[in-house]
Amino acid sequence: MTSTWVEPSNTATALLLLGRGSDPATERGVECPGDLPAPSDPDLVARAAAAKAALGTKVFVLGHHYQRDEVIQFADVTGDSFKLAREAAARPDAEYIVFCGVHFMAESADILTSDAQKVILPDLAAGCSMADMAVLSQVETAWDVLTELGVAADTVPVTYMNSSADIKGFVGRNGGVVCTSSNAKRALDWAFEQGSKVLFLPDQHLGRNTAVLEMGFSLDDCVLYDPHKPNGGLTAEQLRDAKMILWRGHCSVHGRFTLDSVNDVRERVPGVNVLVHPECRHEVVTAADQVGSTEYIIKTIEAAPAGSAWAVGTELNLVRRLALAHPDKQIMFLDKAVCYCSTMNRIDLPHLVWALEELVAGRVVNQITVDPDTAHHARVALDQMLALPGA
Repeated sequence: MTSTWVEPSNTATALLLLGRGSDPATERGVECPGDLPAPSDPDLVARAAAAKAALGTKVFVLGHHYQRDEVIQFADVTGDSFKLAREAAARPDAEYIVFCGVHFMAESADILTSDAQKVILPDLAAGCSMADMAVLSQVETAWDVLTELGVAADTVPVTYMNSSADIKGFVGRNGGVVCTSSNAKRALDWAFEQGSKVLFLPDQHLGRNTAVLEMGFSLDDCVLYDPHKPNGGLTAEQLRDAKMILWRGHCSVHGRFTLDSVNDVRERVPGVNVLVHPECRHEVVTAADQVGSTEYIIKTIEAAPAGSAWAVGTELNLVRRLALAHPDKQIMFLDKAVCYCSTMNRIDLPHLVWALEELVAGRVVNQITVDPDTAHHARVALDQMLALPGA
């Protein structure tokens, strides 16, 4: 199997990020079909509140940490992707799950909730560039390469939560496990008890940082598989010798932080604590003072002493929210340039109002469904994660 990747034009990419285009070739899906209220409508907040009140307990609104404040205010629960999916599953009486996040998160919620519940993504074009970097056909081709080399039987696939249902299903069918940024080491420990090597999808940085900084592997134990090159751009010997086969994927937000960003903030702010997400580049993580998941970052800031200074390497909406919540601390974005998660930001107040008002009118819009076979095998991989020691 082969896949062809076409570099999008600058104009097409700009329109997509502005919410005026669609990219049907990726998991981001297509544009919303309805007429959205104008962003300038002064009644948007009141309309959202009224629609949510009208729906009552029939609706449960989930808000990811990286969402806009205008949307977060209507969330019944906030959290990271897996926490939110589990929260949805814990509300079996909620007929509608409105997921203010991105596509793969809504898929996970659909996998974990009952058939009677409907998961709704206010904008179908809210996706994840990292998830898009691992397409099922590409991963199946990589697995064929490993099979031909005679090493697939000793390879355990591990996928980060930030992946499509298709990829989670592939991992479940092939004896693997899903992981989060919080339990990546536990997942990899389990994987290396099952086999001698791991295919880690789709975030190379989380895989590399966990293997090298937490498990004692060397950088030489890791190879980078590029799905756009024959055999991933690697020799047979490299694939046979590697312990960690890292997929060439990354987070567009966390990947932008550099070692220069760390050095610059240390020069500008004496005594600053640098706190970053493990999706950041290896050199950034090694130069930071602390590294951890989104929830870890939040708890670390909450527990920090008054007067302390923190440069945080994660999505800007969250960093700004933390700064407002803790005015007794100096909290800043690690990079000088503004960088939101552009696709997460597609879920705005007009989209939320539209989705809620459509539900009030009895019309289910933008429902996210995962086919039963994929959902079954993805659930196998998720359940294996939940069964990990300490999970």
